[in-house]
Amino acid sequence: MPFFRKKNYSTIKVRKREIPDGLWLKCPSCNEIIFKQELEKNAKVCPKCDFHFQMTRDERRDLLMDAGSFEEWDAQYYSVDALQFTGVAPYASKLDDNIKKTGHRDAVMCGRGTMNGRPVALGIMDFSFLGASMGAVVGEKVTRLIERATEDGLPAIISCASGGARMYEGLYSLMQMAKTSGALARHAEAGLPYISLLTHPTMAGVMASYATLGDVIVAEPAALIGFAGPRVIKETTQQDLPEGFQRSEFLMEHGLIDRVIHRKELKDELTLLLGYMAPEPVASGE
Repeated sequence: MPFFRKKNYSTIKVRKREIPDGLWLKCPSCNEIIFKQELEKNAKVCPKCDFHFQMTRDERRDLLMDAGSFEEWDAQYYSVDALQFTGVAPYASKLDDNIKKTGHRDAVMCGRGTMNGRPVALGIMDFSFLGASMGAVVGEKVTRLIERATEDGLPAIISCASGGARMYEGLYSLMQMAKTSGALARHAEAGLPYISLLTHPTMAGVMASYATLGDVIVAEPAALIGFAGPRVIKETTQQDLPEGFQRSEFLMEHGLIDRVIHRKELKDELTLLLGYMAPEPVASGE
């Protein structure tokens, strides 16, 4: 009989509870694990560190517009592959994939509605559609938004988010910078206000055109804003760059941006700004 005897252990099988995908998100700023429903109730702002997650066009519309007041314009417009762009992933297939993913035809939603009862024309860029890149359709819809706001005597607000001009459309995309800027010049000549709201990220051709042409330029906290990315700038200039030099807080300190506004305060603050810039006419007899 052996002196040492190996004990027999029974194996208890524990059934693992499977957690469905998409219920939890990790904050890229503080690494906190956040319940998705809690984040959505908090206007997609991290409850621990205040990091502002990106919003879809529908979420942004619901944040800024009075419930049920928004009337969309030009929703039928969609991009085509005019240049027959081919490559690792053809442009036409990318468009199809993004339409299926987002349920929308392109990267911007335009229309009119009321903000705390005040009529406004609103454009919302959606980064989830091809990085909200500006092609011919985005430029056309933004231009038509501004022109219709001018015709109807409405203030205009554009919520910007973009990786820049849409490279698949070549020169057609770059033409939109001049077209949108021209429409804003006519809007200003009519004495109507335009507020630009910069969200994360707003870059390149969009930033170099209508994103920074506002009578008042506001931004969400810590939004990345610039023309080229920090790596490209550093390699080009061969200089060390200040910490956070393309973030909204730094740009406000140096005069490019007028105000940095927390997302939960945006609707009321924008309404207040419009009240200063375009007071509502007083009815006769009052």
